[in-house]
Amino acid sequence: MAIQSVKRALDILSLFTPSQPSLGITEMARLLGLAKPTIHGLVQTLADEGFLSQSDETKKYALGLRVYELGTCVVSHLRVNQIGGPAARRLARQTSLMSRIAIWDRGMALVTLNQLPNDPSLPFTNLGPKVPAYCSAVGKAMLSTLPVDALDAYFDRTRMTPLTPKTLTDEGALRRELSTARSRGYALESEEYIMGLACIGAPLFDHTGRAVAAISVSGSPELLESGEVPAIATDVMRTAGEISFALGFTPESVPDQSPSNSHMA
Repeated sequence: MAIQSVKRALDILSLFTPSQPSLGITEMARLLGLAKPTIHGLVQTLADEGFLSQSDETKKYALGLRVYELGTCVVSHLRVNQIGGPAARRLARQTSLMSRIAIWDRGMALVTLNQLPNDPSLPFTNLGPKVPAYCSAVGKAMLSTLPVDALDAYFDRTRMTPLTPKTLTDEGALRRELSTARSRGYALESEEYIMGLACIGAPLFDHTGRAVAAISVSGSPELLESGEVPAIATDVMRTAGEISFALGFTPESVPDQSPSNSHMA
């Protein structure tokens, strides 16, 4: 049984996104359809516990450092980060591009690791952003592995909002792109999520044969216009294969792809 006050507090925290980093009491009340006094009491409690912080200048609220602390705990203990971190660092150095690992999270791709080519550390504390699967290379890489019924379910519940002038929002076109990505083993994305950024991504499979994450490299849009794409894509897929093997994947792990066998839905 859900506890109403806890549910409402979590709903408040979930309102904050990279595109909506700060909110006032009135805005929160409107978005959640609750009375301002109700919101005010919950927000005050969250602020007292460090989950929200209030700006002295604007009086609006943003996520507090307590949320960040919890996020670092999660990221540092993610198995895909622990296993894939060294390989992601090696990939970044080989390609001179930023590499990322992202996991599937409720229909979106949540970035759990960012590795710069000149950074010797493994930044397990880099959680986020959470990006739409339909317009990111990591998301498309995971979507490309879905059986038909799971992909249908994804499109049924996903509104493909254009985030840039180049965001692909036509379902038929995206389905064709995902089919191509599945055949060749990697997905591409250029300025669909952020202008000035292009990515190449490949899925990561676990011991059940399901794509639970993806790895990508990111650079300028010229990356996909150069003749280096095949070589870089090969590096990405080779790294993805190495991580997948370490996660327990073998060819025998591949699940039945019949319509009744859904995952990540």
